Amino acid sequence: MKTLEQQYAAAVYQKIQSCTEWGDKEKKRYGVMAQKLPVLIRSAGLAQALAFVDAKASGSNEKPYHQLLDDLASVLGFDARKDLLNRSREAHLSDYAHLSRRAILALTWFKRFSQSILKVDLTDSED
Repeated sequence: MKTLEQQYAAAVYQKIQSCTEWGDKEKKRYGVMAQKLPVLIRSAGLAQALAFVDAKASGSNEKPYHQLLDDLASVLGFDARKDLLNRSREAHLSDYAHLSRRAILALTWFKRFSQSILKVDLTDSED
């Protein structure tokens, strides 16, 4: 039996590996947002942070931001991005806090693997 950390690490590793074929701009947008998202969750709350990323996905910027939300949703056990967004808005307080902790835990792996695999640093510009 694997720990939750091990499960998240394995799942996130696969998600990040699938991004390696992208262009540099898309990798940077995905990686930088993956690194910023835990801080956004801590400062603004899960629902607002996820809504922010969803709103950033407009026009030509859509792919990396929506993919990050899709990947996070999948790692957390949701069928789709919209399910994660809905749960973050509608969950009762204890469920919301638990979901926030799980999201931050998973995003720690997104951060580490975006640094090591995608070679994206938080100081990189998203554009």
